[in-house]
Amino acid sequence: MEASAGDREQQAKEYLEKHRIMELLHYVTSILLFIRPKNPREYLISLLERLRIAKLTDVAIPFFMDNSNIVAMFEMMDSSGKGTISFVQYKEALKTLGLSAADEVLNDDGHLVTLEKFRNEVYKRTNEIWSAFS
Repeated sequence: MEASAGDREQQAKEYLEKHRIMELLHYVTSILLFIRPKNPREYLISLLERLRIAKLTDVAIPFFMDNSNIVAMFEMMDSSGKGTISFVQYKEALKTLGLSAADEVLNDDGHLVTLEKFRNEVYKRTNEIWSAFS
């Protein structure tokens, strides 16, 4: 008996969820749009190859946004140069980087976000995402 279109669609959905493919694609697309390399195909291949090597050799997951990228993004949001950004800016930055789901609820503790907190959260969330694909 042949599977119906609805069954095939459900199987495809389950496959994508099981392997977190949509999360991976969202994240690499966000990185691609943030970095905007001259040759995006080569960059994506390199990015996935570095992840594969990290997985095979049990080395640390590579971070694709270095400190200078994080600082530059933070400074763009901190237009007053006070060293802090609002919670709304913080939340949107995480979404832009593909590090926060659109429906994720982040708790606003009422404090402004420092570069250190922003950098730590970017590194933590990046590590969590890549670890899921290991």
